Amino acid sequence: MKAATVTQLKKELQHRNPEELLALCLRLSKFKKENKELLTYLLFEADHEEGYIETVKSEIDELFTEINTNSYFYIKKSVRKILRNLKKYIRYSGNKETEVVLLLHFCERLKDFKPSIQRNTTLINLYNRQLDFIEKKIGLLHEDLQYDYGLLLEELKL
Repeated sequence: MKAATVTQLKKELQHRNPEELLALCLRLSKFKKENKELLTYLLFEADHEEGYIETVKSEIDELFTEINTNSYFYIKKSVRKILRNLKKYIRYSGNKETEVVLLLHFCERLKDFKPSIQRNTTLINLYNRQLDFIEKKIGLLHEDLQYDYGLLLEELKL
């Protein structure tokens, strides 16, 4: 089965009544955890972006404390998992400023992580890629925000 385009879906949804739309949304939320998480964000947290950012930051902090530090293999695996979850939360928000704030927080935690990421090339490369990505995203923000986040970014550069 080939999936319909977003335009086709939009046209079809315009012809449905509210009860049918509600049933479709609920059915969609049952199939994938990500669909349910996105629906939760849109219904409960989209109006409170600051609270959402703080929630995600606390989850990142918790995940960093749970990392198995016995070897760099486990550290790399865990850091990639944290970054994957973070990107998912950023995608839910779609807000450029939220994206920059969360990625900066991730990089701060990674820089301060013990044992140091300086001893592992893969982690250093991951860290530098994120800094480059943040730098590009900062350029898309308002000038005042560019300056503020630019200062934070400079502090993070190794």
